[in-house]
Amino acid sequence: MSQQHAQSAPCSEWAHILDGYSVEVTTRDARSLSQVQPILPSGTEVFIAALPKEKPARQVEMAVELRALGHVPVPHIVARHISHVADLDALLARLVREAGVDRALVLGGDRDTPAGAFDSALQLIETGLFERHGIRRLSISAYPEGHPRISDSELDRARTDKLLQAEACGLSMDLVSQFCFDAAPIVAFAERLQSEGCKARLRVGIAGPADRATLIKYAMICGVGPSLRALKERQALTRSLLSGETPERLLSELAQARRQKPDLPISGIHFFTFSSLAESVTWAADCLKRSRAA
Repeated sequence: MSQQHAQSAPCSEWAHILDGYSVEVTTRDARSLSQVQPILPSGTEVFIAALPKEKPARQVEMAVELRALGHVPVPHIVARHISHVADLDALLARLVREAGVDRALVLGGDRDTPAGAFDSALQLIETGLFERHGIRRLSISAYPEGHPRISDSELDRARTDKLLQAEACGLSMDLVSQFCFDAAPIVAFAERLQSEGCKARLRVGIAGPADRATLIKYAMICGVGPSLRALKERQALTRSLLSGETPERLLSELAQARRQKPDLPISGIHFFTFSSLAESVTWAADCLKRSRAA
């Protein structure tokens, strides 16, 4: 963000939106956990990504470590990574038994060819295995700017189907959005959910501190080009945010939207850390500290 905007919007005006933030990691971030433990709030929901070629045991180990540190592990369960129903059953059993997992993020996955019978998050929910193992809360992904490979109508239909199936299974469900660099599509998406009568709340994905090359790389991979282009039209903002500065402007706009519409179904912030867990957690801790001291 620009220095001018930083001065006009101190963190005390928007840092409250960071309270209760969640964060996404991979098992490769294990070494960073001890580094951030003193400043990562106890009970933080830590989402554990499932890497395509990684054995499920690594995800279980990470969940166990997070639980031991006093945090809430939220594993990604990816349909296209799972070969058999028995494998899903065994994975959920271990996560619950060894790490006390009671919530998960279910995804279809990006593999062109599924490893087995599953190719969508809906199929995972339909197994009934989550509630059977005591996992009562699921998150699903949302795409305020659309998906590079799935049409908007398909996304809407899939979201509705998953919400209905979760309700039928007695599961609570929320949405976690793909990261964006601009608040406008996020707010518009939240308003649309509200107008549709959707009961699920939205946790907004944002990019944690990262250098320009990293942000552009992941933006292109994940299909967040529209808000990236919007940033490029604001050259002063682009120079700072995409050079490794932090997303104050986005958070300020989200906080303003919630002040204008207190019933907007935005529940909080979810950090995509891009293998820079320490940077995201340190930045959030500093913002919250400065806000509370103001």
